[in-house]
Amino acid sequence: MQKHNLVLMVAGMALAGAAMAAEDKLMSQAQGLFKPIPQEPPELEGNPSSPAKVELGKMLYFEPRLSKSHTISCNSCHQVGLGGTDMLETSVGHGWQMGRRNSPTVLNAVFNTAQFWDGRAEDLAEQAGGPLVNPVEMAITHEHAVEMIKGIPGYQAVFEEAFPKAEDPITIGNIQDVIALFEATLITPNAPFDQYLQGDADALTEQQKTGLELFVNKGCAACHSGVNLGGDQYQPFGVVEQPGADFLPREDKGRFEVTQSASDEYVYKVPSLRNIALTPPYFHSGKAWDLKQAVAVMGSAQLGAELNDEEVNSITAFLHSLTGEQPKVAYPILPPSTAETPQPQLGIDQ
Repeated sequence: MQKHNLVLMVAGMALAGAAMAAEDKLMSQAQGLFKPIPQEPPELEGNPSSPAKVELGKMLYFEPRLSKSHTISCNSCHQVGLGGTDMLETSVGHGWQMGRRNSPTVLNAVFNTAQFWDGRAEDLAEQAGGPLVNPVEMAITHEHAVEMIKGIPGYQAVFEEAFPKAEDPITIGNIQDVIALFEATLITPNAPFDQYLQGDADALTEQQKTGLELFVNKGCAACHSGVNLGGDQYQPFGVVEQPGADFLPREDKGRFEVTQSASDEYVYKVPSLRNIALTPPYFHSGKAWDLKQAVAVMGSAQLGAELNDEEVNSITAFLHSLTGEQPKVAYPILPPSTAETPQPQLGIDQ
């Protein structure tokens, strides 16, 4: 009996050792493929930060008078309290026009290699200037943006504090730069997956670890890797099999519109999966409202894998571990308009 118990104990120790080795292997594999969100935002090349600049950028991010109707701000489509999105298939712009693509999250966008689904903006500053002049979005010009801010007297002193050496601090370049600096602060560290990457094996549930293993072994991590689990490359939507027209509207050819290269038809920037559980609907078309459905579609379209329900549930559970600490942003008090401030245009353009 004593010998039998000893055999059982040894067998149990062997199983425990094998399980620990598998756990260590999975963590080591994950640490090689992914990186945790840092605690502090990165520096932007050529755009030095300061508290005054970030505060000004926050004001302009929430400034609706940078739109033709004075009703739309950056935060309208990228709401800080909604995971950096607006939870619409496509955003509502000037005159109730609908945008063409789903608004990607602004959270952690600083870690993306480029901005917009087609990568047409090199960085956050260039991206900040895009919606201003888009007739379907904020529908003004860069010149009018400068005119507007100069027409709100309270902004002069704020710009002078942010750019003390500038002879004329209110320029479109400075407007875009400070918005970018504020957006760069919108990071979400300390997700359970970040804690796991930093060595805490208990930060993930067993189902999430199974999902992580599937995420790696099925090939998801080939595109969704790095700090943002995406955002650093372009891929066709439908590597193996193009999804239906609901998910992939044929009139939107993606990056082809930027490069005019036939090989870029239906190619899009791989989205970040950070905080993905907070930001339905999914895909550039915004047609998938269920994260499990999105996982299943990606399995068949990108990997040629028909994931079963258990696999979909496990991968989805892992994706929930990517929800980090959400930024806490105090809504800024904006300076008032005056009789000299350019007036809103509220009519719907015909």
